[in-house]
Amino acid sequence: MTTASEDSARKFDPARANEYETQSRIALAGYDACHDLAACILSAALGSGSAAHVLVAGAGGGAREIVVGGALEPHWRFTAVDPSQPMMEIAEARLRESGLIDRTEIVLGTVDALPLGTTFDAATLIGVLHHLPGDEAKLAILRAMAARMKPGAPLILAGNCFAYASRPLLLAAWGTRWRMQGASEDEVKAKLGKILQGADPPASEEAVFELLAQAGFEAPQRFFSSLFWGAWVARRANA
Repeated sequence: MTTASEDSARKFDPARANEYETQSRIALAGYDACHDLAACILSAALGSGSAAHVLVAGAGGGAREIVVGGALEPHWRFTAVDPSQPMMEIAEARLRESGLIDRTEIVLGTVDALPLGTTFDAATLIGVLHHLPGDEAKLAILRAMAARMKPGAPLILAGNCFAYASRPLLLAAWGTRWRMQGASEDEVKAKLGKILQGADPPASEEAVFELLAQAGFEAPQRFFSSLFWGAWVARRANA
């Protein structure tokens, strides 16, 4: 039986994987700023110059979390996990280009396949949760991460929240951003239709916080937002 993460990974075929970074920077205004701030938040939480082992779930694509975090903190090492082979191949190439491959363990698979004995100092889950259908799948990946993190370890969680159709102004602005980047009206309609059918974000920030609490995380704080997108830091509960 496949997991929801593995099922969602099938969407990221070679064609979609190759356009991922370009498309993401259009869809998310502030894509690079979000990743930069995520690295800054982790560095502040762990202590500048500290050694740390960071779990990066959904690392496929540009591995931006590792590229930015690894450049900022030379004593961090990473475990990069993603069930999509095309996306992981791109991530591995980017890590080689950035000189970070020797500090990164590549795992083609899901978080729940990692040994439970591994205890990470920090973790990131960026751009993943809204691709998982239903609260059960979302909760499963968060619990799998919590089970492999040290008590008090910081988690960076980022992704879309709100049902897209429930925020018509934001949805219209999202379409306008695509038009700003040169998309035709027909292309904008096609992209919005795909968005409405292809993702299942949490219903609200409160729903995100409830998922975190149920998974064993506490004290969430938002540090970035952009239209539907939010980014938060939370701590693995001590008990």
